Amino acid sequence: MEELESVSGNSHRTAEARVSFLTYDAFPVGDVRRPVLASWVRSRRRNLPADRIELPYVADPDLGQPLARSADPVLLRLHEHLAGQPISVILTERNGLVLRRLTADTQLAGHLDRVHLAPGFSYSEKFAGTNGIGTALERGGPMHVFGHEHYAEDLEDLACAGVPIKHPISGKIVGAIDLTCWRRDAGSLLIALAKTTADQIRAALLRDCSARQQELVEEYLQAGRRNADMVLAFDGDLLVMNANARRNLVDSDQSAVLAQGAEMLAEGRSVVALELPSGSRVRISCRPVPEGVRTTAAVLQVTPRTPGLGVMTVSANRPPPRPELPGMVGRSGPWLACCRDVDNAYRAGQWIVLSGEAGSGKMALARAAHQQNNPVGALDLLDAGTATGDLAADVEAEVADVNVQALVIRHAERLSPTQLDDLAGALDSGLERRRSDPPWVALTVTTAGSTEPDLGELLPLFALTVAVPPLRHHADDIHELVPFFLGQLSRGELRCSPEVLHQLLRSVWPGNTAELHRVLKQIVQHRRRTGVIVLADLPANLQALSRRNLSQLEALERDAIIRSLLDNNGNRREAARALGMSRATIYRKIHDYGIR
Repeated sequence: MEELESVSGNSHRTAEARVSFLTYDAFPVGDVRRPVLASWVRSRRRNLPADRIELPYVADPDLGQPLARSADPVLLRLHEHLAGQPISVILTERNGLVLRRLTADTQLAGHLDRVHLAPGFSYSEKFAGTNGIGTALERGGPMHVFGHEHYAEDLEDLACAGVPIKHPISGKIVGAIDLTCWRRDAGSLLIALAKTTADQIRAALLRDCSARQQELVEEYLQAGRRNADMVLAFDGDLLVMNANARRNLVDSDQSAVLAQGAEMLAEGRSVVALELPSGSRVRISCRPVPEGVRTTAAVLQVTPRTPGLGVMTVSANRPPPRPELPGMVGRSGPWLACCRDVDNAYRAGQWIVLSGEAGSGKMALARAAHQQNNPVGALDLLDAGTATGDLAADVEAEVADVNVQALVIRHAERLSPTQLDDLAGALDSGLERRRSDPPWVALTVTTAGSTEPDLGELLPLFALTVAVPPLRHHADDIHELVPFFLGQLSRGELRCSPEVLHQLLRSVWPGNTAELHRVLKQIVQHRRRTGVIVLADLPANLQALSRRNLSQLEALERDAIIRSLLDNNGNRREAARALGMSRATIYRKIHDYGIR
């Protein structure tokens, strides 16, 4: 929120910086956000015109493709929610080709037509320069572009928030969702709505996948949980593989494995030994999905047979099943995927960024991965938020210390750009001093809503960013978290009534898992230590039952409304203005969401 407000407040400086950039004059780099400046540089290298829009056009975009079919109901619901608001909802293919545009405001629709932000035109960055759609697709992540940040001056009266849409099975980008409005009407909710709409479309894509594809994904996930092999799954154009396979199989080896898998399916063979183009020998196990019928879908498990392929130990026997991370509770898909990503990164020696809201479990995940993989090694912790000395020097010393096997640096979001650059230099220097057997390093970043801090030069040092989901996005895990926490707090002599568990499942949990633990601890300390927890034992703010379960989009929208009401001391008119909503809309949503 602060970033968008800062951008809108500095539009004059951004405009001057853009003119200076286009005329090759010097300007303060701090006047332009780094992702925007990087996009300007790419646009100039492509010799794009800055004074006009020239876009390729496709007369009949494919509206029958799975993305368009699955996204349509989501777009229509959002369009209805935004009724009367000057916001356009836009869906594109992965190449930036606009498939759908829903705009209720005629003046905005006319302007978008004039700049060709309409079905059939491509807003890829290589054609349109810096913009919310193309730059989001270019970066592979959310991007908002405000006013003069656009490369083409025809777009300077607009504000755009674009988010790539990833296929729920393959993980590949299949398109983008974009929300565009007048620059003067841009609000902090724009990027949050775009993100949650992308999540809704991703969920719709998963629901619309064939039953066989869903069964294939389930078999693939189970195979990955059972062992440490390289695992691949394929069905026609669909291909997914785990981190182990991506890391150890070069492109030619991947092609050879997939070709062999298709041949095994056709011939009904379940196990073969194969020499890959790279010279490595592997054992491939093929399991058709579903079993017992002719199919084009299968899960392949690839085990190295000779030294030299990856980091796995060669054995004639299958490796034992991989246990869950110690102390990590929950079986929901988002949480298990997060745990697997952290565990795989630790085993591969990949440095990672753990990004998520306060209390979501970032530090617990890092500790669990270390305990799982190196239980006797030392794990050190440095907190950027409380460090009083030279943090960069401390980090360099920790990385260079041969006794340190793992290092967690917390709260990187509290560092200034200069401190982040110093930290990047310290990590580089530490690696130079300890070239063999460097420690595993995890960096935690606490996000607030849609705000993602820019880590600058630090990012290239970290192979992976793992987004730790907030509790409201894996609320089903509360079924397991509550008895787990109560077992710790009350020696197993306390449980929740069904009504209390029902309420806990429907609560928002802005403080995430840590807040759930605090609530239960408060009950144990001040209410009861044995027996059954009833509704009257809950804190007052948790005793009112929600009307219904909320989708992720609705939960984020409710969060944004609550934050705006708090920021405006409960003034609904000012809260509505800050969110870009009408007063009638915010009154209706306050009632619908049960906000008190």
